Amino acid sequence: MKKYFNEELIKIIISSIMLFLAFLLPKTYQIIPLLLSYIIISYELYIESFKNIKKGEIFDENFLMIIATIGAFFIKSYLEAVTVILLFQIGEYFSHLAVENSKKSITKLMDLRVDKINLLENQKIVSKSIENAKKGDIFIVKPGEKIPLDGIVIEGSSYLDTKSLTGESTPKKVTEQDHILSGCINKESILKIKAETTYKDSTASKIIELIENSNERKTNTETFIRKFAKIYTPIIVFLALALVIIPVALGNDLKTWLYRSLVFLVTSCPCALVISVPLGYFCGIGKASSEGILLKGSRELENLKDIDYLMVDKTGTITEGVFTVTKIHTKKLSEKDFLTIIASAEEFSIHPIAKAIKEKANLEKRLEVKDYKEISGKGISCLIDNKNILIGNKKYLEENNIQVEEVNEVGSITHLAIDNIYQGYIVISDKIKESSKYLTKSLQDTNIKDIIILSGDEKEIVENIAEEIGIKTYSSNLLPQDKVSKVKEYQKKGKVMFVGDGINDAPVIKIADIGVSMGNLGSDAAIEASDIVLMKDDILKIKTSISIANITKRKITTSIIFALFVKILVLILGICGKTTIWLAVFADVGVTFISILNVLTIMWKKVK
Repeated sequence: MKKYFNEELIKIIISSIMLFLAFLLPKTYQIIPLLLSYIIISYELYIESFKNIKKGEIFDENFLMIIATIGAFFIKSYLEAVTVILLFQIGEYFSHLAVENSKKSITKLMDLRVDKINLLENQKIVSKSIENAKKGDIFIVKPGEKIPLDGIVIEGSSYLDTKSLTGESTPKKVTEQDHILSGCINKESILKIKAETTYKDSTASKIIELIENSNERKTNTETFIRKFAKIYTPIIVFLALALVIIPVALGNDLKTWLYRSLVFLVTSCPCALVISVPLGYFCGIGKASSEGILLKGSRELENLKDIDYLMVDKTGTITEGVFTVTKIHTKKLSEKDFLTIIASAEEFSIHPIAKAIKEKANLEKRLEVKDYKEISGKGISCLIDNKNILIGNKKYLEENNIQVEEVNEVGSITHLAIDNIYQGYIVISDKIKESSKYLTKSLQDTNIKDIIILSGDEKEIVENIAEEIGIKTYSSNLLPQDKVSKVKEYQKKGKVMFVGDGINDAPVIKIADIGVSMGNLGSDAAIEASDIVLMKDDILKIKTSISIANITKRKITTSIIFALFVKILVLILGICGKTTIWLAVFADVGVTFISILNVLTIMWKKVK
């Protein structure tokens, strides 16, 4: 790309020198440097246009400029012909330079790539290609280096710069047993880390893939602009021909109307729209990335401003998803035996509640479990010491004809039955995230009509949390398929965004108009299914993402209106013979450049 810009700049400089020499020479000899200037600056336009004609794409901005300059030569306006094509190429050069610089700034911001990894092999540090690293490998990260793979710290403590992932400038402290994500930068001390992923499955790799593929998911506006340009350009060419043929057929001067036709052609070039609209969405995606919000495409960015209903999962989204056992109530078993049975049965469960129980039990050796079955959203059945074990919520045990004790506790209640005899319950509580308390207030000035909590927990728990954070609408005791039904119900009334984090949320994230997953805590399945990933696990980033969407749309709209207004004005003046080809060049190149600068400001705009 650097070579491309150097070559273009050299051609512009040589062509400009030739044009300047033409001014110094007598009029009789001007044609030679003017032709040389024209050939140097335009030959690639002819090649590109010829290639497009072979592909059946005849009418593009290159074709318009070629026709315009040939027409200028025909009426012996040599100086104007060369100047027009030179100014067009200078405008294109600076436009492409602005686009590439914006892409570089975004790429640099999201530069998470690591080529090498320092593996620890036989007590020696060996530098290898990142692609050769395996799950379970031990690697060393020195101060100043990027974390190459997701892993768990097994030795050392340090501070990490997580800005590229979360947008958060405050360093994050990590110590032994902490999980860390690839793409962060080690700021302070040497860390010894055990890899939990390969590079292909790492957080950094997934983010890079999201950014690289974001341009493939086009918005309705972008699609319309591309289709518009394909229809618009041939119409302009035929109108320009008509602008010559009809007046001349009526007895008017050929040179006068050919000149006006050339002004019409140059003015009508759709560069400003074709370049600034996709660049605007790209800048919006880049701005979101800098805030720790990853969008899978510009289509998702455009849809954000039209959301009517926000539906959120409770655990890990509204709450921290970090459960602790707050009460154990047993009938006959000791607390230790009660915990041992549940923790053994929950050994293979990835649910946060199961993790809390296992941490509380702290088993050195679990009991042997057979015939293990997990019923999503309900509980577990298995055999331990040839006894039938049922563990789960009240509804699950009652479905199996077991009378369950009423519990007046705030938290998630897990009941235990052995051989169909009720044994007691355990209460696990979760803490509300501090940011969740400001959710409703942050969204007051958006178009969102209602916020709804969807949860599989008991009504009392959900009601208590909803009341504390000021959300009036909620549904409890929902299975994953019930959440899907709820989303479909609200989709009949408007567009729905759903925010979740767990593997059970993947189906509902997928079906929502915009599915959002919490990237730090979220499961791979939820992240894969989602349209937006919040890397900081901060639900207030929903407001930030909507603000960025609104800013992006506003900037793109102003660019479109400005470009169309100037072009239409110059077109009218050109047809009436009140302007020159110089102003037509501004209406094309100048307007394009101003439109690009306008959308580039998205990257520097402050958002709340």
